Amino acid sequence: MTSQDDIQIQFLGAAGRVTGSKHLLTLGSHNILIDCGLFQGEDEKLNNKPFVVDPATIHCVLLTHAHLDHTGYLPALTKHHFKGRIYSTAPTLQIAEIILNDSAKIMEEELKQHGHKKRVPAKKRLDNTANGHFQYTTEDVSAVTELFSAVALDQWTFITDDISFRYRYSGHIVGACFVEIRFKDKWLVFSGDIGRQSDFLLYPPQKPERADILVMESTYGDRLHPEDTYQRLAACISHAAIKGGTIIIPSFAVERSQMLMYLLWHMKISGEIPDLPVYMDSPMGKNVLEIFHHNAKWHKLPPEECTKMCNTIKRIKTINETFTVINNKEPKIVIAGSGMVTGGRVLTYLQFYIENPSTTVLLAGYQALGTNGRLLQDGAKEIIIRDTSYIVKASVETIDGLSGHADYNELLDWLSCIEGKPENIFIVHGEPRASASLKDKIKEKYGWDSTLPALNESIRLLRE
Repeated sequence: MTSQDDIQIQFLGAAGRVTGSKHLLTLGSHNILIDCGLFQGEDEKLNNKPFVVDPATIHCVLLTHAHLDHTGYLPALTKHHFKGRIYSTAPTLQIAEIILNDSAKIMEEELKQHGHKKRVPAKKRLDNTANGHFQYTTEDVSAVTELFSAVALDQWTFITDDISFRYRYSGHIVGACFVEIRFKDKWLVFSGDIGRQSDFLLYPPQKPERADILVMESTYGDRLHPEDTYQRLAACISHAAIKGGTIIIPSFAVERSQMLMYLLWHMKISGEIPDLPVYMDSPMGKNVLEIFHHNAKWHKLPPEECTKMCNTIKRIKTINETFTVINNKEPKIVIAGSGMVTGGRVLTYLQFYIENPSTTVLLAGYQALGTNGRLLQDGAKEIIIRDTSYIVKASVETIDGLSGHADYNELLDWLSCIEGKPENIFIVHGEPRASASLKDKIKEKYGWDSTLPALNESIRLLRE
């Protein structure tokens, strides 16, 4: 046995928590980073800590999908001398560029709002120096996108003679995949985020057939999605409309906004909800919609229906249009980013509407601990938006089942085609209760043991 045969995984994020996905895989002397995400919510302060591994020693990054908690730390990686390739599917890289640029613009805008009128010096970017927050600029994002390298689905790509990988469809969002890695005689699988079996827009995820070592998400490892989501959404919209107020739906710009647009359009034309005007106010969501148009094989939405939907729902382009919608007091539905109410234009709407009892805030996705969305979901009577406190007088409703994450039955089913017993299973990307629950359910159904790694824990696995 030599060091060239060793396998080591260090869990640099999404261990004991949902966000910040980063898994450093060392195969022999080769370092591969699986995802490179930002911590969000109550873990956001962890973004300011120094990266525990020298980015210059990482040979490449494999992204499972484009969400910020899987890609948002990439600008820090390149700033600190990472020079390797960043691999993923074409739509993932297209969406990642949109998300990273949008995130950078929000960070720059927040600096202005806090009185930092001047451009942040390059030396201070991505360090805990300006406004006490991790930050980057669109300039930093450009350095990231220069390293992007798209690969096709189900196609093996060789990193070395002994190391290869391929992406397989996992639903969740357009472009999302789980990644299989072959190292000599070992087969490693990183699930990324696993999608739904019956998604409104996306196809069911593929399933791995072999996994000697498996790193698996557990976001909804302790719960089941309801089967009547469509009916409950229609009923919630109809009930809220009776109050004659504005219905605000905070939404993730990738896939969730497009799903909500599709569902609301379908409900309107079928008469299942009142004929209220619907606005989609998310510049990033609008850009992602164009990616839907150009990547038809990744989703189920026919081009002609997409066109009809876009002609029915008003897409807001400028901040001036945002204020026009806000000043219009007629009943309406507004889909606006961000999904966890942490930034973006949804905050502007809430500043004007959260204290109005006729308003309904409809939460339609996972809300991480420490976010405004989670506070609203848990019944907070007051929230702080852009340094100002607001009394929550609006009704707050949660529609479960619109999440792009598999529930525990779907997670267990995703394992059903694996031949034999994996040597190691590591459960990540979940709150502690959800991860522990999935561990128990895997043991009960398959008899397989799993490990719940701690943040920054490094585990060495010897090849037999």
